[in-house]
Amino acid sequence: MPPLSRHHERPRVSMIDHHRYTPQALHRLILIGACVLSLSHEGAFQAATALAQPVPWERLTAGMHVALWNPLEACPQVPSLLMLQIDPERYRFSIHQFRDEGLRAPISIHDWQQRTDAYVLFNAGLFREDYSYLGVLLKEGRSLGTKKHHSWQGLFAAEPTDGTLKKARVLDLAFEGFTEERPVYREAAQSLMLFDRTGKLRVRDSGKRAFQTVVAEDGQGSILVIKTVDVVSLHHLADCLHRQLPTLQQAMAMDGGASSDVVASPDLLHAVQETTSQAGWRSLLAGTTGVHIPLPTVIGISPRTPARGAPASASSPSTHGR
Repeated sequence: MPPLSRHHERPRVSMIDHHRYTPQALHRLILIGACVLSLSHEGAFQAATALAQPVPWERLTAGMHVALWNPLEACPQVPSLLMLQIDPERYRFSIHQFRDEGLRAPISIHDWQQRTDAYVLFNAGLFREDYSYLGVLLKEGRSLGTKKHHSWQGLFAAEPTDGTLKKARVLDLAFEGFTEERPVYREAAQSLMLFDRTGKLRVRDSGKRAFQTVVAEDGQGSILVIKTVDVVSLHHLADCLHRQLPTLQQAMAMDGGASSDVVASPDLLHAVQETTSQAGWRSLLAGTTGVHIPLPTVIGISPRTPARGAPASASSPSTHGR
């Protein structure tokens, strides 16, 4: 093959000819290049850390707020999230398992609500094909589950035996101890961590997408129950929540897929004056959309006081200004 002519030679990369520029001109060129790189990196950083719209919290009742939050701008792979923020000082959490309740088979979340009369109910952790719970499950200090799962480090725990402890927590078993023999919390459900207090994401990017239910604890001691309105990977969800809601200290995932569910009592929703801004979350919280499969285990949220009248007025907590 004949040699390539000069017209077919590979073009050379243009370089600065030091002999054609004075030291002052070279200095200006270097400064311009540095500014271009800095602006480029700053733009990339801003894009990576873009903030989503603030969570549009609305008061559901005293000590409980609700929102339908769309983080699409900052988290393009995460759908809208139905979010509840609960004050554990006002509300107690209780485990309900179908065998312990004397039922022959799991029931739907609507049936659970009628049975328990809870303000809000959501699905608990994972279970086997025979509906036995995977991991620690405590009801009033009694074990209803299996042995502690060796790799799942998330534990939602509520109703402490020690009055100095918080009423409800998301415990990270990688850093915090918990014994079933002498539990410091009467109600507990084990599942997997999403992210911890160090900021580390505790789920891999497996590519699997499903509906998800998340329980999180914020810096003010509130418990957040979060349900996705569409399928998403746990990794993308964990990353978005950690980046966009910095007040969340740590979060865990409950059972997902078709089991992901949350519903509020009709009485509670009826007591809230209906407005146009509620259109997004009201039908989701009423459970009038989607499929509701039978659930073997749920977690109920009920007032600590027996009164079931119309919600009293209360101002939004300071955490809603985030």
